[in-house]
Amino acid sequence: MSSEFAKKVVKYYPFKIKTIQTDNGFEFTNRLSWNKSSRKQKTMFETTLEKLDIKHRKIKPYTPKENGKVERSHRKDQERFYYKKIFYSLEDLRNRGKDWRKEYNNFPMRPLGWLSPNEFLKRYKSQEESSVTI
Repeated sequence: MSSEFAKKVVKYYPFKIKTIQTDNGFEFTNRLSWNKSSRKQKTMFETTLEKLDIKHRKIKPYTPKENGKVERSHRKDQERFYYKKIFYSLEDLRNRGKDWRKEYNNFPMRPLGWLSPNEFLKRYKSQEESSVTI
């Protein structure tokens, strides 16, 4: 699932993705495996990133500062979306998810300099277009 997501991200975004940062979950890495021999085996996710020429940055264990960004994002989704909504069908979840993504992608975020993801992407695209010479 995570490798498929990485492939979709590369196709979707108009710029080269250089690095993806993840936690140390087993869907991403075997780094913290109890079995020493399996630590050296790459996961499907790591193999996919290699093929896509993307670096994999793993968050150091016990560094809440780094992991906190992901956790805050999940918490925000839980508090503002999943806990407050009742879904009557998969189609209902999809429709409400579309509305949530619109709202979320227009919400200013500190890591983006208090721009929303949509504003940040728009600014990035305009800088990219202005740097193209003909």
